[in-house]
Amino acid sequence: MDRLDAMRLFTRIVERRSFTLAANDTGVPRSTVTQVIRKLEERLNVQLLQRTTRTVKPTLDGEAYYRRCISILNDVEDAEGAFSGAEPKGMLRVEVQGTLARHFLLSGLADFLNRYPHIELSMSESDRWIDLVQEGMDCALRYGKLPDSDLIARQVAMLELVTCATPAYIQHFGTPTDLESLVGHRIVGLRSITTGNVTPLKFNSGSVLKSMTLPAILCVTSPESYIDSVRLGLGIAQMPKFHVENDLKNGTLMTILEHLPPPSIPVSLVYPRNRQLSPRVRVFLDWATQEFAKKNSSSQD
Repeated sequence: MDRLDAMRLFTRIVERRSFTLAANDTGVPRSTVTQVIRKLEERLNVQLLQRTTRTVKPTLDGEAYYRRCISILNDVEDAEGAFSGAEPKGMLRVEVQGTLARHFLLSGLADFLNRYPHIELSMSESDRWIDLVQEGMDCALRYGKLPDSDLIARQVAMLELVTCATPAYIQHFGTPTDLESLVGHRIVGLRSITTGNVTPLKFNSGSVLKSMTLPAILCVTSPESYIDSVRLGLGIAQMPKFHVENDLKNGTLMTILEHLPPPSIPVSLVYPRNRQLSPRVRVFLDWATQEFAKKNSSSQD
């Protein structure tokens, strides 16, 4: 294994905090990983990693060497990607919010992989806010307002939201005409996996954003369960319009308070700041941005 490959392996171990996970990520046998790091430490004459039974973490020298490795590997990636003939290749690990990926990305993936046949794509689904570097991810698709972090974000869409319920629910509870008339109504609660809080209803009233919390006889964390519960007439909900376009067309759901629309929700692709944007990540971001623009535009026509 040459020095650049050894550096790549070392940085993966630091980020994953595990010899075994780094071996799985890189396709290198576990025994080879141990041997490479031992030889690297012997050549540098320093201890780079502290090993325990549960985790691996860098020493102070290891942290310094990691930063130098990242800088060197970034320069190599940038130099190779600067040539027009350099084709993106390698494993691309992406974390996505499943519902968004299925609606906006999956249908075009065959074309993307045909265009870049040397990219291997690993796509995992989660609504959690994960540490991309420690989890070994190259980028992630995020829904909603982003918390402060060291990640770089590229906004790919603004999703229109609607307030809706079933005709049967409206017949039973009445049609609200303003925020005051929502008293006595109930919602299907969407609980955040990250915070544990139930998302309140939000309405744009002129230039003022107003929030309203209503009782919920059911709270869920899954977008699919959220939609299905609203379809069962269990309460009012606010959700991206693309989720329920067919329901609105066939009348199984109806919009309410259209003059007080919920604020649109941003969708972003994020990636670690301390990792140079590799050619394979760059082409994925460009492609995903185009897919969102294309499908979001068609859904608003």
